[in-house]
Amino acid sequence: MSEFKENMRYITEAVIDQAMVQSYAELVGDKNPLHLDKEFAARTKFRKPIAHGGILFGLISRILGMEFPGQGTVYLSQQINFQRPVYIGEKVTFDLRISEILPKDGAQINIQVMNETGEAVADGTASIKLPNWCLLQKQEPELT
Repeated sequence: MSEFKENMRYITEAVIDQAMVQSYAELVGDKNPLHLDKEFAARTKFRKPIAHGGILFGLISRILGMEFPGQGTVYLSQQINFQRPVYIGEKVTFDLRISEILPKDGAQINIQVMNETGEAVADGTASIKLPNWCLLQKQEPELT
């Protein structure tokens, strides 16, 4: 098996800035004024623009594929609950923990995302294939 074990944990932070929100809106076509228009957002219960939930998905994908568990990880599925908005300019903390190692190099990862005051903005579970699943196994040469 790999060096990955249950209860391994990884914590990292990201600031959700205006450029990220604008780029995401352009990339996927979600130009909802709730994310992009200060005047519109001021008339909502949020009072100011909020980030797209998809940005959190994207950052989770980056963390899984590049940081923890890292390159070679395959993101199979995600269940996520959005609990609070993430405002533009806000720093969020991602707390990932391997909750279960599964057969065939699979794993379940619990994910919590907190805002600057430590309140949960999202939580859920990701199913992944750990990086070593895709590595070719070294084979002994055949004797002829």
